[in-house]
Amino acid sequence: MLFILNFLFSPLPTPVVISLLTVGITIFLWLINKPRPVWPVLDLKKQSVGIQGGARRGAMQQNSELIKCYYSDATTMYEIFQRGLRVSDNGPCLGSRKPNQPYRWLSYKQVSDRAEYLGSCLLYKGHKPSPNQFIGIFAQNRPEWIITELACYTYSMVAVPLYDTLGSEAIVYILNKADIATVVCDTPQKATVLLDNVEKRLTLGLKMIILMDPFEDSLKERGEKLGIEILSLYDAEALGKENFRKPVPPKPEDLSIVCFTSGTTGDPKGAMLTHQNIVADSAAFLKCVENSFYPTTEDVTISYLPLAHMFERVVQAVVYTSGARVGFFQGDIRLLPDDMKTLQPTVFPVVPRLLNRIYDKVHSEAKTPFKKFLLNMAISRKFSEVKQGIIRKDSIWDMLIFKKVQASLGGKVRVMVTGAAPISSSVLVFLRAALGCPVYEAYGQTECTAGCTFSSPGDWTTGHVGAPLACNEVKLEDVVDMNYFSVEGEGEICIRGTNVFKGYLKDTEKTAEALDKDGWLHTGDIGRWLPNGTLKIIDRKKNIFKLAQGEYIAPEKIENVYLRSGPVSQVFVHGDSLRSSLVGVVIPDPDVIPKFTAKFGVQGSLRDLCLNMDIKKAILEDMLKIGREGGLKSFEQVKDIYIHPEAFSIENGLLTPTLKAKRAELAKYFRRQIDNLYETMEG
Repeated sequence: MLFILNFLFSPLPTPVVISLLTVGITIFLWLINKPRPVWPVLDLKKQSVGIQGGARRGAMQQNSELIKCYYSDATTMYEIFQRGLRVSDNGPCLGSRKPNQPYRWLSYKQVSDRAEYLGSCLLYKGHKPSPNQFIGIFAQNRPEWIITELACYTYSMVAVPLYDTLGSEAIVYILNKADIATVVCDTPQKATVLLDNVEKRLTLGLKMIILMDPFEDSLKERGEKLGIEILSLYDAEALGKENFRKPVPPKPEDLSIVCFTSGTTGDPKGAMLTHQNIVADSAAFLKCVENSFYPTTEDVTISYLPLAHMFERVVQAVVYTSGARVGFFQGDIRLLPDDMKTLQPTVFPVVPRLLNRIYDKVHSEAKTPFKKFLLNMAISRKFSEVKQGIIRKDSIWDMLIFKKVQASLGGKVRVMVTGAAPISSSVLVFLRAALGCPVYEAYGQTECTAGCTFSSPGDWTTGHVGAPLACNEVKLEDVVDMNYFSVEGEGEICIRGTNVFKGYLKDTEKTAEALDKDGWLHTGDIGRWLPNGTLKIIDRKKNIFKLAQGEYIAPEKIENVYLRSGPVSQVFVHGDSLRSSLVGVVIPDPDVIPKFTAKFGVQGSLRDLCLNMDIKKAILEDMLKIGREGGLKSFEQVKDIYIHPEAFSIENGLLTPTLKAKRAELAKYFRRQIDNLYETMEG
């Protein structure tokens, strides 16, 4: 006993004392510096409330009046930019860079002046300062895109974006549909595409092309022969400066942009969006996050998502409202990580496809069992803090595990918004743990100016797309033939509000299909209200869905093409919004398959032939060949197939009495085979 007492009360060696003091001080400092929880401003168990007519609105919305603007001096896109000029005190606005160089910035005043000069040039050349005057923009993301857009808004004209993935036929269709006389292009190659169509007499009203990049005299001469004036952007601005016209600003209800959607079949549709539509959608975002994120002139976002799409347009409206900055990527998505590290954005709009890559990269680097254990432990511990309302970048797990992934995004991201396609729960949990910033998920479409629902600050749960924004109401409408009923909290998602478009350009029939007499936009998506008042997307009406990269897929159209393949009797094309490719289930034609397989020296029963990998490969190659000949795009082609010997029928529950495929039942019936196809492709 005496020995023990002497040990307990005798002086400790100095190194031990120092070590104990160090540990104690570290724990003390960690405890006093640990961030305090930031609690949600609304009840997360009741994020939306029912209103008259069976619709719902966001719980943060104090009354029935839908938001139109966030600031009274920013009711149009023109006023938003002018507000940014004022609050930033003419600070930096648009930035771009060349390889291995820092960003160079144009100030708000420089951008505003250049827009006025370009707009004055357009008026000098005969265009009208009117919302009936359409100007085409055919360019990749860059400062001149924004200057051109602002030139339109400064003189009440309308921007009409064009983009490569539309294809030549669709571009011709848009130019003619919108009576576009002037297109502002970035490269001579795009100008050549336009001239080719003029030469073929496909493009009817084009009179002038303004080019951002340098071009040869031969291009100008070719244009002159076709009656098309080709002008450099520099010369256009100089001409406008010499013939300056005072701005003619638009009104909130005036048309702002016509955004043509590529769709799935037929010609593209031009969604007509007013200034109020875009201002209201951006205002609703600011309203939603105002207690957790307030953008300032110090904020910066990176522009790499297509400017022709409304997601990016709304993000930039938010940025300009606050006098913040926009830095553009170099134009090559492979260089985006380098651009991120150089720019160090604080606001990061993103799509699931990019987030999936980040997730896969981090997990692939955890090669040993110990590293995997450590990564999973870090995610678990950081996410437990997120659930407590603590979001930070300075925990022990950040220093050990997550600093690298944070640094890959520049290290300063304060807020991230993902949209355009669904994101898986595992990826969302990882991001919220790893990045040390709020990660929000939005849902919407072009026709409601990008967003109509948004996840609430403080809500760390997954599997839903949040509650209605303050600019719109959401209701679910019965879809009887799919067994979805609003009384059960399921149905087609319908939206009404200040962000809902005015219809499709010169297309009353399509407009009537999308907008009903009471102003409800019918999205075609099937939703379900969850007990906490958030919306979950569960299906797609008319069997149209998006792949992970945001491309729309019409499976029945693809199936009709593949049925032209000789050995194919029936085919079911399946896609998943969390996947970037399609797979298929093929029923071989029992009359054709023996002759088809004989060419490869293979014989046997139908079941045996279905299991033969060489036969599967041959059928897939024939389908892909037929697909190319049938005009299918690369993302519409199946990447792998499963060959099944038994036909889809009414008897086995896979066909309706009218012999239409029961898609939900087929997906369920072949779930194991479909999962195996994706696992094999990703393995």
